[in-house]
Amino acid sequence: MSKDLKIYFENMEKPWGNLFYQIVWEQLPSVNNAKILDFGSGFGITANHLAKNNHVVAIEPNSEMVEMSVQENTYQQIIGSLAQLKQQKDRSFDLIICHNVLEYTLERKEIVKEFYRVLKPNEVISIVKHNHIGRIMQKVVFENNIDEALSLLDGASIQALNFGQVHYYEWKDINGWIKDLHIKKENVFGVRTFWGLQQNNEVKYDPTWQEKMFQMEMRVSNTEEFKKISFYHHYLLKKV
Repeated sequence: MSKDLKIYFENMEKPWGNLFYQIVWEQLPSVNNAKILDFGSGFGITANHLAKNNHVVAIEPNSEMVEMSVQENTYQQIIGSLAQLKQQKDRSFDLIICHNVLEYTLERKEIVKEFYRVLKPNEVISIVKHNHIGRIMQKVVFENNIDEALSLLDGASIQALNFGQVHYYEWKDINGWIKDLHIKKENVFGVRTFWGLQQNNEVKYDPTWQEKMFQMEMRVSNTEEFKKISFYHHYLLKKV
């Protein structure tokens, strides 16, 4: 197990990691006794959560992350990527999860086409992606890293710990990938608008503060002005 990967896992269990999952899970459509695909499942945190009441198939290429994955609930874990996705049956899933994955691959269009193939009609693909503007906000306000923020502003990319280069994309790119598919945009939510701008990490461990921040984040998650600066965007796409 690499030291960097261990640190990343530990951060997922800290308040800022917990808040991310709490917000995203709240934004997901309610499902029960459904068959769910979690593509790029990482440490299995979302797969494990959804496996409480659903049958979950998780696909993840990083074997180290799979070894460290959370498995309090039973789900099917597959080590692999696009090739293993292609082995899934047509119209076999009620919900597809793809969170913070497509930034790190150049096979995005092919992956989304496979999502369309394996998803049942009238069901949803949940995509969480980095927001370029939100990343710049965090670099300036939270990290005080003006040089990197200026580079991002000029169109440069950055390297993410453990995952490599971040290939930013926007809705117009997604729209290009799905233009020949019968998919519509149901909604776009912001995730982590204020949390990542708060420099006082100590207050983030206060349960009362956490609950208030969660309420605040949810209040603004569907407001256009605040979505523009959120750290992540959460797209819900429906196959029609």
